[in-house]
Amino acid sequence: MDLIIVESPTKGRTIEKFLGKNYKVLSSFGHVRDLPKSRLGVNVEKDFEPEYIVPIKAKKIIAGLKKDSQNAENTILATDEDREGEAIAWHLAEALKLKNPKRIVFHEITEEAIQEALKNPRQIDVNLVDAQQARRILDRIVGYKLSPFLWKKVARGLSAGRVQSVAVRLV
Repeated sequence: MDLIIVESPTKGRTIEKFLGKNYKVLSSFGHVRDLPKSRLGVNVEKDFEPEYIVPIKAKKIIAGLKKDSQNAENTILATDEDREGEAIAWHLAEALKLKNPKRIVFHEITEEAIQEALKNPRQIDVNLVDAQQARRILDRIVGYKLSPFLWKKVARGLSAGRVQSVAVRLV
């Protein structure tokens, strides 16, 4: 049996209807690793290396997916095709310690699209993963330092999180 991991449980149930008994479709419920909330989580002294943790809400999901992936012939990562989806696939591969995961993408949830994607698996696109990590690290470095300043000077609860557009303009 092959295991397919998608981001959304609803998407997973729909896809499972198209496939036979040789497939099990499970959901990661989105991101399974992130930077810690309580500290910067980026080692600026070591090439801006991110420090990823598995959030409490994802620990049970990871444990279940790990068990199922160990029992599967192949683990197929079917997260979205954008950089966030690619990063989720990479984080899943890392967290589940997958040796050679297959990566599939599709643009519509139809039986034909799913079957075509399964015929054409690929590797995780590390360039997309790197792009997502760069955006996330930049958001964290600027946002983590700037948000407390905004709380003092403007209003409590404001976030300086999404900064990549401004940073690109500055560069």
